[in-house]
Amino acid sequence: MTRNPQVGSDDEPLGTVQHWDEMYRSRAQVFSGNPNGVLVAETVGLPPGQALDVGCGEGADARWLARRGWQVTAVDISEVALRRAAAAAADIEGRVAWARADLTATPPPAGAFDLVSVQYFPLRRRPGHTALRGLLGAVAPGGTLLFATHSPADLARHQDADFDPADYYQPDDIARLLDPAWHVLTNETRPRATLAPTGTHHTHDTVLRAQRLP
Repeated sequence: MTRNPQVGSDDEPLGTVQHWDEMYRSRAQVFSGNPNGVLVAETVGLPPGQALDVGCGEGADARWLARRGWQVTAVDISEVALRRAAAAAADIEGRVAWARADLTATPPPAGAFDLVSVQYFPLRRRPGHTALRGLLGAVAPGGTLLFATHSPADLARHQDADFDPADYYQPDDIARLLDPAWHVLTNETRPRATLAPTGTHHTHDTVLRAQRLP
């Protein structure tokens, strides 16, 4: 599963709530159904707790976490995606709360989550970094922020006049905004753990993993 600024889901164009709903309706399955490789690599050793899956899409990450003992709040703006995600989660009933919301407009509860996972979510820069600070604030003391997106070099290879990579946060941007209450564990570019969607040039991910100090 991938989601990135200039493309919505597996290379659909970024758009409105209506666009996302129509995009999901256009295909029986948009994503692979597998969890994101960055999520698996970076969280496999974490003790289960409360997790927030930002932009959950069809729910593969949320289901993977829930099956490993996490209690997950999975949020997306598309009701169609959420219904599809919930339909595939019968075996983990009660472990995932599927919620329709725009976290760029309404921040999640402060200090409520042991893991906030932001995987290829198109988080646009805003004055004062309001939306970003809302996500940071949702991480509980001792909890983890995991932010992954496509590398700037990969993004730059796309010729899209309506998309400027500089309009969206990269891990380095977020790391610079973290105060001394945070410890950066990972901030790097690495080869993708899974194949990129067909027809794309996404060969590397940039990953930030940071812990809010207890």
